[in-house]
Amino acid sequence: MSKPRKGRKTMTIQIKAEETRLERGQRALETIDGQAGQNVIDALADIAPDFATYLFEFPFGDIYSRPGLSLRDREVATISALAAMGTAQPQLKVHIEAGLNVGISQEEITEILMQMAVYAGFPAALNGLFAAKEVFAARAQAEGRT
Repeated sequence: MSKPRKGRKTMTIQIKAEETRLERGQRALETIDGQAGQNVIDALADIAPDFATYLFEFPFGDIYSRPGLSLRDREVATISALAAMGTAQPQLKVHIEAGLNVGISQEEITEILMQMAVYAGFPAALNGLFAAKEVFAARAQAEGRT
């Protein structure tokens, strides 16, 4: 397990012996992505419900639930990868929201995305920053801060 940073709670998904991969994945998705993750699952219901099961089981039930990295660290890596891809704006927005849910600040997300200019180019960084701007604004509105 990663050590908690000073003043920060290290969040991980605890593996429960009695849970199936599907159940663990559903619990992890709820913890990490909240409503944004459920929206993705709901959108698949009429076209590919089996794919929703795969999303629960593999990325969330298996990978996100592994020891070794906190959920915060996993989301830093995910936000970075999706921003660098430059082709996954909807998924990037979901994971920016997830990053906020697991303790990454807006300032840290902005810095992560700015870092992408060095390794993925300015267009990827710009696209990421604009995606973050949308997520931050929607979250502020939902919290009544606009």
